[in-house]
Amino acid sequence: MEICICDDEKKLRNALRSAVETELQLSGVSYTIKEFASGEALLCSLETSEPDILFLDIEMEGLNGMETARMLRERCRRTVIIFVTAYPDYVFQGYEVHAFHYILKPYREEKIREVLRLALAETERLDDRYFLIEQKNRSLRLPLREIHYFKSDRKKISAVTRDRSEEFYGKLTDIESGLPEYFIRIHNRYLVNLRHVTDLGTSSCICGGEELPVSRPYRHALAASFARNMLNS
Repeated sequence: MEICICDDEKKLRNALRSAVETELQLSGVSYTIKEFASGEALLCSLETSEPDILFLDIEMEGLNGMETARMLRERCRRTVIIFVTAYPDYVFQGYEVHAFHYILKPYREEKIREVLRLALAETERLDDRYFLIEQKNRSLRLPLREIHYFKSDRKKISAVTRDRSEEFYGKLTDIESGLPEYFIRIHNRYLVNLRHVTDLGTSSCICGGEELPVSRPYRHALAASFARNMLNS
């Protein structure tokens, strides 16, 4: 779970973070929190990750929150946006960027935590997604949370779960671009669900109880993601 706070006032960012962390710790959710002092900085970060939940101030200097949200929506369809503002007049503008909720300044911790609980429930609903497989005589949907890894063998791809493997034609690179960030490349032939990785060695990892090869170009990124996942679990 990645949560971002974007507000050009440090004092208000701190107040938001304190309330958010209190609620997350009580909920038992694994998380990382990132803070940004401008919309420009937030948008730059999207090159490497997509936030699950975003607390976004509307009245920022430079690129304001509404403009930031419009640009963010071009790349992040699933991010749950929570606007924070001193002016309720902005509420109606939020429909065009599919804002989930609003919090009015000055912040009240009880309200922040209440809205966060609703946002967490929304991310769980959004996370209940499927991977669509088109085969010769049928189409089927596999829940993403159940897929341990994808394996490429020439022009064929296998989607592997705990008790089944489904084959279809495709390219691993094309599949990777449409998956959530918890799917990570470990090899030219393997793309794993980090949530099923339980152990990491120098040249292999254990994913769903199976040992899979990890090639050198992907080793550092996998190690960093695995460590981050362990620290926040």
